[in-house]
Amino acid sequence: MNRTSPLPGAAKVESYRLRADARLTNEPGGCLVLEQSRYRLRLPDPEAGRRALLLRMAEGWLSDLQIAQLVTGLEGEARILPAQLLVRRLLLHSWLERRIAAGARALLDVVPRGLGAQSGPARRLHGAGVVYRLSRFAVLRTDQGRMLAHSPLSTVAIACAHTQLGAVLTGAAASGVSRLDVAKGLEVDEPTAGHLLDELLSAQVLVTSEEAEAELGTAPMGLWSPEELWLHDRTRPQRHAAPIGATYRFRGVLEPEPPQTSGPTARRTIPLPAPSPRPAEATPDSLAAVMSRRRSVRHQDDARPISAAQLAEFLHRVQRLEPAATGSVDGLETGRRPYPGAGGIGELEIYPLISRCAGLESGLYHYDSVRHRLAAVAATGPETAKMLSFARATATMPNPPQVLFVITARIGRLMWKYEGIPYALALKDAGILTAWMYLVATDMGLAPCALGAGDVASFAALSGLDTLVEPAIAEFALGSCPSDSEEQL
Repeated sequence: MNRTSPLPGAAKVESYRLRADARLTNEPGGCLVLEQSRYRLRLPDPEAGRRALLLRMAEGWLSDLQIAQLVTGLEGEARILPAQLLVRRLLLHSWLERRIAAGARALLDVVPRGLGAQSGPARRLHGAGVVYRLSRFAVLRTDQGRMLAHSPLSTVAIACAHTQLGAVLTGAAASGVSRLDVAKGLEVDEPTAGHLLDELLSAQVLVTSEEAEAELGTAPMGLWSPEELWLHDRTRPQRHAAPIGATYRFRGVLEPEPPQTSGPTARRTIPLPAPSPRPAEATPDSLAAVMSRRRSVRHQDDARPISAAQLAEFLHRVQRLEPAATGSVDGLETGRRPYPGAGGIGELEIYPLISRCAGLESGLYHYDSVRHRLAAVAATGPETAKMLSFARATATMPNPPQVLFVITARIGRLMWKYEGIPYALALKDAGILTAWMYLVATDMGLAPCALGAGDVASFAALSGLDTLVEPAIAEFALGSCPSDSEEQL
């Protein structure tokens, strides 16, 4: 392999560029706009130096020295500080990737996964002589022509800008690496190697030996398989800003499949008799009639919001828990809910976020399904407003839902018993609960609507729940139903 060794003591250089999944556009009037998936940052009429800086970082890497030279050439040295402050602001909100090099040789790129204020990882520093190991949750994959290492527990990933970094990670998986090992593997001095170690630790790609042991045998980390944690991370936008939901990414690329298929080539077909009575002939309160009326209703009657009595009836009908008469099965307490669930474990919990409800104050609550009561968790504030705004946008509702149910899973209860399938079981149970919520809401004349995603970061901040212990896995909106509602999904 052709390797270029840096000069002894080659200086560490940091460079920056716009993250690969974002784009920079010009608006009429001179405004620059940064866009990425569901995020947008408007920069009104930046001065010549900062405009050139942004345009250059949208095309490639710029070091601190190159930034200073660019701004000085356009506006003079006095404008270097405002340009540096802009770069720091963009870094703080994760709009930029950051490259670390030894002299002219690129070594490692820090690639943001999250976006927005406080989306950067907590800084972790290495210890001299300490050996670090590859986290069992870290995954290595190709991404736009480079190898990317990331953990579902971090808001940043690490791109291997130099091929030898991959060898260093291999060593970390086998027997662990120290600062000296990194220095030898990448042919850099120890201070630079230490800085690289700090980045790998902050991204949680590398962990201490004690943390590696905890990942295997201590709850909650030891209960999760890497595959289940990756799935949870990708489908719940907490630590990443990747596109999620109805993005239609293959529109114009592939033709959509038809809604119905004839299946494999059949030897013969067998006509089936029609059920009796047909749904149209069923009594108004029959299951068939309720199922036929089931709709996703996105307009709610805020002039006559849902009442506390209606909310209480709904929660009792969909989520009450009756402890099993036998007490436990194989040492695990079980119970019975109105819907079927894996092993009778009853891992799902409901947290109503109330925006409008006659007889109840707004705020986040937890439903105690054994004692049939609400426990106040958090008052209204910026985080509840963000959750309701996210729900409104996700469900394409004209107004925030009167009640937003956040469905969580006490996942450790499933993981204690099952292997390979616990997270999938929790999702299946949440799907069954969602279907049951639709039927009960329809029977009660309420407006139900399931959501595809939710603001799990704000929910975690409000509830204080450890997302590895009790992750939020589904959301459901409920409110009073306008009399003329004809929506259907």
